[in-house]
Amino acid sequence: MNIKIREIISDDYAEVVFLWDDVLGMSNVNIANFRVTMEDMNKAGNYKTFVALIDNDVVGFVTMVQSLSVGVPIGYLHIQGLAVKRTVQNRGIGTKLLRQTENYAKERGISSIILCSGMKRTDAHAFYEHNGYDRDSYCFDKMFDLTQG
Repeated sequence: MNIKIREIISDDYAEVVFLWDDVLGMSNVNIANFRVTMEDMNKAGNYKTFVALIDNDVVGFVTMVQSLSVGVPIGYLHIQGLAVKRTVQNRGIGTKLLRQTENYAKERGISSIILCSGMKRTDAHAFYEHNGYDRDSYCFDKMFDLTQG
């Protein structure tokens, strides 16, 4: 099985949107808002998305942002999403995406990568720990209803 990793192109968007929903459970992601977001991310310049391909079919992706942090002059990479198609999981694709991310960080002199993973995604937690990532914090979020004053 030949796995190729490259930067995302617009032809990949539909499959990546499918993975956001099917693997990560993000049903609020659709092709229209994904396209707009990718355009904004490209303009910002501190975001990067890679896709994994088998026989030119997108089977996974990782998207990240370089964030600044007080006390860390060059900042860190924050993985915002990583998913591999269910039918090809456990074949090294996710690991290749992580290695691509790590190489991308090293090329820029970034020595820290962080990510959040849903509490119930225990298989994902084991995957990250297997790849050398430490479980060292909790992520918290709060949603606001912007339609109410």
